[in-house]
Amino acid sequence: MQVMRTKITILLILMLAGDLLAQDTEKAITLETETGKIEGTLLLPSTSKKIPVVLIIAGSGPTDRNGNNPVMTNNSLKMVADGLFENGFASVRYDKRGIGESKGAVVQESDLRFENYVEDAKSWVDLLNDDDRFSEIIILGHSEGSLIGMIASQKEGVKKFVSIAGVGVPAGEILREQLKSQPPVVLEQSLPIIEKLEKGETEDNVPQMLYSLFRPSVQPYLISWFKYDPRNEIAKLNIPVLILQGTTDIQVSVSDAEKLAKANESAEKHVIEGMNHILKVAEIDRQKNIQTYSMPDLPLHEELINLITDFIKGK
Repeated sequence: MQVMRTKITILLILMLAGDLLAQDTEKAITLETETGKIEGTLLLPSTSKKIPVVLIIAGSGPTDRNGNNPVMTNNSLKMVADGLFENGFASVRYDKRGIGESKGAVVQESDLRFENYVEDAKSWVDLLNDDDRFSEIIILGHSEGSLIGMIASQKEGVKKFVSIAGVGVPAGEILREQLKSQPPVVLEQSLPIIEKLEKGETEDNVPQMLYSLFRPSVQPYLISWFKYDPRNEIAKLNIPVLILQGTTDIQVSVSDAEKLAKANESAEKHVIEGMNHILKVAEIDRQKNIQTYSMPDLPLHEELINLITDFIKGK
C-alpha cells in the first residue's frame, strides 16, 4: 500500500511539474492591428541566451495556429512548434485574421485582400525583431502560408525561410486543375471568370452553381491572390531557403517543390517519403490519407523536425 501511495505521489508531482513547465514556456502573444487583435502562442525554451524564433504561418481556409479547422483536428503545426522547442528554438504560431481567437480582426469580405495576410506576417516580424530574447527570425509557411511567408520573408530582418507543402504555381492555375474533377459544365463556366479575375477584372454575372466560389464579395480577394506567382516570389529571396514536400501529399505535389527549387537555385530541397499534407506518415490512398487529418495523436513524420532544425543550425 505504501509503495502504491509513493507511486501515485510521484505521478502527481510529475504531472504538476509538466503543467507548470507548460505554463512557464507557452504564453499568449498578441499583435495589435488597426482592425483588431491577432492572437498567437509563443513557445519559449528557458534560457538566458538569445535564440532563434520561428514564425509559423498556417495554410488556407479556417486553419488555426495549431493546424486544425472546425471539422478536423490533427495538431500538425502545434507539433512543429513542440519539435522546435525540444531542439532549443522558440516559435510563434497565430490564428490568422478572421480565424479562431483572431475573429475580431476580420474585415468585411469585400475588403479582404491577400496582402492583409502578408502585412500581418510582416508585422509579426517587426514585433519579434523588437524582442531582445531572439537572435534571428525564421519564417516557416505551410501550404498557402508558404506563399504568404515567402513574400513576408523579403522584408529586412528575416534570416531564413522554410516552405512546407507550398504550391509552385499561381492560385488561378491551381483552381483550374481542381475544377477538372468537376462535371465539364462547371469547368466550362468557370474558366472565363478565372481569366477575368487574373486580369484584375470582376464578374457581375456569376452562375448560381458557382456563386459560393465566385461571389462578388470574394472576387477582390481572388484578384489579389491570383496575381502572385510563387516562383517569382521565391526567386526574390537572397536568404537561405528550405523547401520540404511529402510524397503522399494529395493536395500539393512533388512537382510543386521542384518548381520552387528551380526558381531559387540556391534553395535546399528535400522530398520526404511517405509524408502527407498535414506532415504525417500516410498512404497515398485518398481515404486512408484523409483519415489522418483527424488523428491529433498521430506524430509528425520523423524526418521533418530534423530537417528543419538542421537547416536553422546551418548544417
